[in-house]
Amino acid sequence: MARIDYLDDPNAPAANSVAIAVSAFAQDDQGRILMIRRTDNDYYAVPGGQLELGETLAQAAVREVDEETGIEIEVTGVIGLYSNPRHVIAYDDGEVRQEFSICFRARPIGGELRTSSESKEVHWVEPELLAGLNIHPSIRLRLQHALENRPEPFYT
Repeated sequence: MARIDYLDDPNAPAANSVAIAVSAFAQDDQGRILMIRRTDNDYYAVPGGQLELGETLAQAAVREVDEETGIEIEVTGVIGLYSNPRHVIAYDDGEVRQEFSICFRARPIGGELRTSSESKEVHWVEPELLAGLNIHPSIRLRLQHALENRPEPFYT
């Protein structure tokens, strides 16, 4: 399913849903960040997705990272809670979702890099290379907050 992210766009369609989403910022021992290149919008992003019935937020983050990257993680903290009503995501099935996402800090504990139906590329990216990647501003904000090592989670 294709998607278009709108941020501070007066021509964006009105949101008609909210879904609970999670993402995970994971760094390896060399400080590289686990990133995917999404199949639905071609942006680079930290892995993540929607909470499923019967799982906790942390379990959803662990599952999504494994599904999208092949890497097993352990959640170690919360980077932020993102709920900007000026960021909407339009899907080709007519759903227009208001952003609501919890971004976790995590550490890799196993697995091997692989792509999936949601990730056309999976990489460990050096932080200094982030500026050269096509990353949506909402994900850049999560990366910024994660790299700042804030003592308290960000929230909007």
